[in-house]
Amino acid sequence: MSSPYQRGQRVALEHTTDPHTGLRPGDLGTVRDYHPDLQTVDVDWDTGSRLSMCLDAGDRLRIVDSTTWSDTPAQPRITADRERLLRAARADGAATGHSLAEWWAQETIGGRATGNVKTRARRILAGIDDGDPAVLDGLPATEPITATDVSGDNRPERSNEAAAVPGWPAPTAREPDELSDAYLDSAHQAIVERVAQMCRMVLSPTGDGRDLSHVRPDRLRLGSIGVFAGDWAWRPTEDGDVRVPVGFVGTLIDSWNGWAVFTCTRPVAEAMDADRVVDSTAAILTFNADAIIVDQRRVEDDPQAIERIEPDEAGQYVVMGRSWCWDAVDPYDCDHIVGDLPHPAGQQQTTGLRDGEHA
Repeated sequence: MSSPYQRGQRVALEHTTDPHTGLRPGDLGTVRDYHPDLQTVDVDWDTGSRLSMCLDAGDRLRIVDSTTWSDTPAQPRITADRERLLRAARADGAATGHSLAEWWAQETIGGRATGNVKTRARRILAGIDDGDPAVLDGLPATEPITATDVSGDNRPERSNEAAAVPGWPAPTAREPDELSDAYLDSAHQAIVERVAQMCRMVLSPTGDGRDLSHVRPDRLRLGSIGVFAGDWAWRPTEDGDVRVPVGFVGTLIDSWNGWAVFTCTRPVAEAMDADRVVDSTAAILTFNADAIIVDQRRVEDDPQAIERIEPDEAGQYVVMGRSWCWDAVDPYDCDHIVGDLPHPAGQQQTTGLRDGEHA
């Protein structure tokens, strides 16, 4: 049985489950490789992206018929008109989805919302990140488009009269409603992306609303940057939730007895001391020149329970102690974050933790 995808084959994106990609339904690309055992198609997209499609996860591709690229006089005009209408449908869908998301958010997490909007925003964002149907089904939705004129500059709409539009072929069994699907897929993707963006703005511990999902604990690997706090740092809120007042940025380097071991800069280490956010019942941190003095004599009832932490060659500190340990935490569980977080493209993810260990 021949493979459905061949190297060099032209494909068009129908749908992707990746919420962070800039690809849109209808974008074209060339197959680089196909892995039938993994149900994965590697694609060089015309946009410059090299995002692979995971068919088992719900990604969908459409093989572009070679006749679409025929040199016959009529076919290039049909192809150009088809792509123009698809681009218009996607643009219109994105604009509609963006607008619907903003209206919906005003009543849910925005200025007209009631109750604890941060708790609600956290639940919505977690549901979007996890692909929770209960959350996704609760987002606004747009209806299928049905109008009569898809050839002009108005809203691109699809109907049975589409066969009369110059350059737009009659619907076929293979592609019964390509234009409407492009509109709906683009609208849905815009809704999800805009709602997630507004949830991040509401929850932003950095104050700028940027996406911090790339430093979540489940995406952390050795050598990558994350946000850390201890179980002693969590504080209950009035609505029954728990929060981390301050999270600290560091680079994960090891795991010890199930706890995260990380390095941090001096400003981050100084913030631990200045804010007294490290559990004062377990340790007292002070600086002596470039060294951190960890004093746990009172807690340990041991006159020798003093540790001196020197910086490494890069000026980084490993801040650990006998009676308090660290966990990687979700940045959106923090009210404030100390330290510089990387851009998603700059996040390092090298090797995973050793078997049986976790951050």
